[in-house]
Amino acid sequence: MCLICGWIYDEAVGDEEHGIAPGTRWAEVPMNWTCPECGARKEDFEMVQI
Repeated sequence: MCLICGWIYDEAVGDEEHGIAPGTRWAEVPMNWTCPECGARKEDFEMVQI
């Protein structure tokens, strides 16, 4: 979950609009990827249990 805006990355959905295919594990998301909602960096995300 993005600590800035609350957007949640779902591994099953990915972020195809920004080059992350569905099924891409969080650990495989590149460090230069940014939140599609607010532009926060990957390091600004924290794992949450849903």
